[in-house]
Amino acid sequence: MSKVKVAVIGCGSISRFRHVPEYADHPNVELVAFVDLVPERAQLFADKYGAKAYTDYKEMLKIEKPDAVSVNLPNVLHAPVSIDVANAGAHVLVEKPMATTTEEGLAMIEAAKKNNVFLMVGHNQRLMPPHVKAKEILETGALGKVLTFRTSFGHPGPEGWSVDGRNSWFFNKEEAIMGAMGDLGVHKSDLIRYLLSDEVSEVGAFIGTQHKEGTEVDDNATCLLRMKSGAIGSLVASWTYYKGEDNSTVLWCENGVMKIGTHPDDQVIVELRNGTVEKYKVGAISTNDKQETSGVIDAFIDSIVSGNPPSISGEEGLKSLQVILAAFESQATGQIIKL
Repeated sequence: MSKVKVAVIGCGSISRFRHVPEYADHPNVELVAFVDLVPERAQLFADKYGAKAYTDYKEMLKIEKPDAVSVNLPNVLHAPVSIDVANAGAHVLVEKPMATTTEEGLAMIEAAKKNNVFLMVGHNQRLMPPHVKAKEILETGALGKVLTFRTSFGHPGPEGWSVDGRNSWFFNKEEAIMGAMGDLGVHKSDLIRYLLSDEVSEVGAFIGTQHKEGTEVDDNATCLLRMKSGAIGSLVASWTYYKGEDNSTVLWCENGVMKIGTHPDDQVIVELRNGTVEKYKVGAISTNDKQETSGVIDAFIDSIVSGNPPSISGEEGLKSLQVILAAFESQATGQIIKL
């Protein structure tokens, strides 16, 4: 079969560490184009992979006619560029948060449907081995119902990750719209929905800029969630975990507790009320310091090749985004927001 022709729009860190190497490793992919406003960044990838470099994505879409495109841009550009890509007849893989408003998200879903292409959102947490294992265990029913939970994602901030360091778009409110919540919080709203096979029904939140000077975007958020099933829990996103990253989830259930990402070697630990302890070494959760294969690219290309819609669809991405938007509304109004 002929290879899937892929273009990458935006050549920052997420492209460098995740998308591009994973595309390059995929036997069914041909990297045809790279787009970045900084010509050298696109050129570097183009030279390495025998592709073309562009500064204008619209020109690239016209000339290259790619089959699929990764949209790895500042949050505010996710919707307009994804819609243009879909209208050009290419499948879209957009980084999270998929958009900055519900209206944008719906317009993206509509554009993909209209053009008969897939829209997938890069919620890699679902594909990390510890989370896949945790969901498997939950689905056996051994732990019974999830009653309460906490899920958190924090690291020292994007200045250590982004190609532009402290000058990154992540800190620019016009481009980012949201800070730690768009970067990390939306990963956790997506994860908790996935693990519990449940939807969030109510959100309360404290969101603010605690420590990052010179920026108007949030660097910390602590949220309370109630799920449709009645389970309640907390969701935390932070850019001020200066001592190191935390990406962990604990679920307290009828028959015991499940700890995910709390131990360096045993990524999933199940402690049952009857005294049984099960420990699973299933592979690490990727961190900024230690990159693991995200699984996102494989899932995206497999969807295109098989013709089966991606499980992390635009609709899924939108539901996870709406939790975060509700949290901002709660912070703004001082109210609990119903979804």
